Amino acid sequence: MNQLSNTSTIAMSDWHALIRQMETSINNTILGQEHIVRLMTIATLSRGHILLEGDVGVGKTTLLKTVAECLGGNFERIEGTIDLMPHDLVYYTYIAENGKPGVSSGPVLKHGDELSIFFFNEINRARPQVHSLLLRIMAERSVHAFNQTHYFPHLQVFADRNRIEKDETFELPAAARDRFMMELHVEQPKSETQLKDLMFNPRFHDADKLVDSADKAVVPFQQLNDIAVAIQEHVHTSEKVQDYGYHLCRALREPAEYGIQITDVDTNNMIRGGMGPRGISYLARGAKVNAWLNGRDALLPEDFHMIIRQIAKHRLFLNPVYDYNRDDIVESLITAALNTIQSP
Repeated sequence: MNQLSNTSTIAMSDWHALIRQMETSINNTILGQEHIVRLMTIATLSRGHILLEGDVGVGKTTLLKTVAECLGGNFERIEGTIDLMPHDLVYYTYIAENGKPGVSSGPVLKHGDELSIFFFNEINRARPQVHSLLLRIMAERSVHAFNQTHYFPHLQVFADRNRIEKDETFELPAAARDRFMMELHVEQPKSETQLKDLMFNPRFHDADKLVDSADKAVVPFQQLNDIAVAIQEHVHTSEKVQDYGYHLCRALREPAEYGIQITDVDTNNMIRGGMGPRGISYLARGAKVNAWLNGRDALLPEDFHMIIRQIAKHRLFLNPVYDYNRDDIVESLITAALNTIQSP
């Protein structure tokens, strides 16, 4: 795969074909989520982790399992529960047939460096201690256990949570949310035709069979790190577009500097933090991937526009007096920044 860095147009074209096949298979399996699927593709090719949020029963888990099938590699899943402990991710104990205690590798360690996807279902039901261990696994793609450090170079973490139930749940800390490249909000399809299909077509009634019908291992997961690097090298950014991206991020962090006004909000004291180096790096990387997916080798402002909400929203932390209306204020801020910063 190193040859891809030196690459050849043909090699890059091959990847375009693979990505198209992967997205088509996912969209044939999961109805009405084409935009979410494209954003997940961007995160995957940026090597970023993904958190899905949405109502109960909209297909978050089915979507993540389908994407995992198409990406291939070894897949592990764990359920977030209030009694889950950090060691449950790494190992589990049992009583063997000979009556002696035994220890076996848990979901994170079971496949060693061949682990491709780790799916954390209902992540907000797990305690903060579990979130802390997950932070290290996500950030460093490694964990220390049994007197050695285990590495997972191909690992991508998918997680989901529903926004309806709040009992016995733990809000993810800011540091944990910042580890996710994107937070994606999944809604049910709006098309009447698609909803009728989901309602009456037996193909969509059995989620396991539906996921199993998706194409398997379309993308060579061992090469995703290399294609991600190749894309970043392939797409170039002019100084004007760099300035545009910089000021866009700066305006989200210091809106008063840019004269941004939001009704009933003091923009001088609105932001407590957000869009740090990890966030702005993810924005640039994701924008380049979007440019490449659209067949360009140059970054344009519209590439930032495609992903800025999914990357910035969960990284903007407001003064607590504005938390009651957080979602609307953050949306207004992003819209105002896009309208204020002049596009080159």
